[in-house]
Amino acid sequence: MRKALRWLLALAVIGGTVSTAEAATAAQSEAISGTKSSTSKTSSDKTGSDIKDQLLAIPGMSLIQEKPYTGYRYFVLNYTQPVDHRHPSKGTFQQRITILHKDVSRPTVFFTSGYNVSTTPSRSEPTRIVDGNQVSLEYRFFTPSRPAPADWSKLDIRQAADDQHRVFRALKKIYTKKWLATGGSKGGMTATYFERFHPHDMDGVVAYVAPNDVVNNEDSAYDRFFAGVGTKECRDRLNAVQREALVRREPLEKKYAEFAAAEGLTFNTIGGLDRAYEAVVLDYVWGFWQYSLLADCESVPADAKTATDDDIWTSVDTISGFSAYADQGLERYTPYYYQAGTQLGAPDIKFPHIEKKYVRYGYQPPRNFVPRDIPMKFQQWAMRDVDNWVKHRARHMLFVYGQNDPWGAEPFRVGKGAKDSYVFFAPGMNHGANVAGLVPEQKALATARILEWAGVAPATVKANPSAARPLATYDARLDRRGVEREHSVRP
Repeated sequence: MRKALRWLLALAVIGGTVSTAEAATAAQSEAISGTKSSTSKTSSDKTGSDIKDQLLAIPGMSLIQEKPYTGYRYFVLNYTQPVDHRHPSKGTFQQRITILHKDVSRPTVFFTSGYNVSTTPSRSEPTRIVDGNQVSLEYRFFTPSRPAPADWSKLDIRQAADDQHRVFRALKKIYTKKWLATGGSKGGMTATYFERFHPHDMDGVVAYVAPNDVVNNEDSAYDRFFAGVGTKECRDRLNAVQREALVRREPLEKKYAEFAAAEGLTFNTIGGLDRAYEAVVLDYVWGFWQYSLLADCESVPADAKTATDDDIWTSVDTISGFSAYADQGLERYTPYYYQAGTQLGAPDIKFPHIEKKYVRYGYQPPRNFVPRDIPMKFQQWAMRDVDNWVKHRARHMLFVYGQNDPWGAEPFRVGKGAKDSYVFFAPGMNHGANVAGLVPEQKALATARILEWAGVAPATVKANPSAARPLATYDARLDRRGVEREHSVRP
């Protein structure tokens, strides 16, 4: 779907940009005092210098807040970045970073979501596996990490990879052990692009459910996916509700207008309530499989034709969200849709179960979700370059997908030129697929490779990979993951 918006970062300018960019950083801003967590031997290095002092000694690094968390130090920071890494003298902006600090003697995981960064302490699966530190980076142009004024031509996958490269170089002086890059969905794509443009930074990459839309206008893989995912009974239920929502367009759009008025929603960017309504409805089946499991089919109306308008409305709203394509729903994700329409690509699927007379617009392109005053031009070669690089030059890369996740219909693949790299599918899982959900043999192998890449594989694991287990104990607060449901079908 349009949201698939995969990353086309023109391979453009692969030259080094780090040292000059670093020289351009401004002096660090005043630290904002925050609550300090209980300190321990993990808070200082062998010289006795407090970790906060070490971080704030980095040129361009400033403290927003420190939050307490038992066993860790957690910092929310700003880092001064060039707007354009190829011309670092042409302005800077503040990019948010969080650091879950455990110990400088442990490996570090570089996490990216591809969107905003969470300022609540959390731990990615690889961070728990290696019992390490975690650095999380907000993607450029997601507020507040947006240059002012915003030159949207500087939002591409190469500039974002260079953001990570500069952060890594700055922090590697403190966190000197092995580093892994990770992220889920758009974050998995981000980790992959980082590896493509800076292949010598990380010691390994764990990319979860990362879409790979190599050829933007050829999306038959998605049609094949939806023709066979789950069970026929579940597919029929979903298809019937989606069709019925378009058959009942008039009464349900009236309900939509009342809902929009009550919530203060407007539809200027997409071009009207009717376009927004159809976009939400056409997301319904995709959204179900992205966020739900086969067992959740029981919550879908069994007979759409006899269901009430409220039943149809509630089912579509629960899965797709009627606020998704309002201006208020789109605004936060403008950077994503911009990238989808310039580099990442956007899937398009057919609806054989719906008569053409009921579908007025079809899957709308990313251009329809970005304000018209922001120019966009698609770069056909960006994703092809990344795909080719992964196939033939991937090293220490692991891709994990969910069997029932639509985004896995066009996955990354590794070829003969790749070294120590893997692509695994978790049975029955959706967009929340992870290593823990793999079949036992793959789970053990993946865990063992992550430990090895991070330089912390115990002797027992080196001798017998099937003995591999996460090194850190599960923490219900830090490790609470699952799929974060978004209204609309973005990766």
